Amino acid sequence: MAGTKGKQDRMTNDRPSGPALPLRPDLVRVLAPNPSPMTLDGTNSYVLGTGVLAVIDPGPDHSGHLDSVMEVIAGRPVSHIIVTHSHLDHSPLAARLSAAVSAPVLAFGDSRSGRRPVMETLAASGLAGGGEGVDHAFQPDRTVTEGDRIDGPDWALDVLHTPGHFGNHICLAWGDALFTGDHVMGWSTSLVSPPDGDMTAFLHSCAKVADWAGSGFPGHGDPVTSVGRRAQALIAHRRGREGQILAALEAGAATAASLARLIYTDLAPALLPAAERNIFAHLLDLVERNSVACSGPLAIDARFSLI
Repeated sequence: MAGTKGKQDRMTNDRPSGPALPLRPDLVRVLAPNPSPMTLDGTNSYVLGTGVLAVIDPGPDHSGHLDSVMEVIAGRPVSHIIVTHSHLDHSPLAARLSAAVSAPVLAFGDSRSGRRPVMETLAASGLAGGGEGVDHAFQPDRTVTEGDRIDGPDWALDVLHTPGHFGNHICLAWGDALFTGDHVMGWSTSLVSPPDGDMTAFLHSCAKVADWAGSGFPGHGDPVTSVGRRAQALIAHRRGREGQILAALEAGAATAASLARLIYTDLAPALLPAAERNIFAHLLDLVERNSVACSGPLAIDARFSLI
């Protein structure tokens, strides 16, 4: 789930799935029928290979989309179903697809995996939601981690753990290309909403791919020409937002909500809660770097001030 996405529940099955689009001789994108201001045209599911296949990000639980993916598979064997992260627009169809093609589901872990201790503490305090649309039922058959290789007869994928948008988020290196999930996209920045989103981790993950010269196949939108250049732009965008927060705090202590209203002046009111979550993620990062202090326990309604 990207940009300022809202929560997406189990979808109805009365909308036709988007068309399949060959991107390379051995790669087809199948567009899920879940367009919105937060998902752009919908979720990109990828079918990789020519003989034995892998499916990356099966998408939302939608029967029409399952039919479209199965049409692209066209009876060929599927060895792996890989989920970049367990938001409701990426992972729920994995179980049904797995049953249909008898292939295991691979991911970094369940929806709590990959969180840093500070985010676990926030979750334990009751912080949840924020529009992420978490697939709480998600459980992979096999877990993968940084440096693992997933092999097929005519393809290979190397796993990069890229938390930030979500703790269990991974990218998949395919030669000089990278399947980027919701980490690096051309059309939007990613929503970073604690406790599942983590700004400190997000910036570290952006730096991990900032020198990647090859193209990217994101979870939403068109391919990215240069993952590295886009990652550098995302870092610059976040540093610019951080500067706005610090400048606003020069006037005195403030909450994430008041800062969001002050900074996001051109945003539709319905999207302000997501903006507040982004601001809160920045504030948590600034607290860890001893640039900002919190008036009490870390909480989304706490007041923050410059040190």
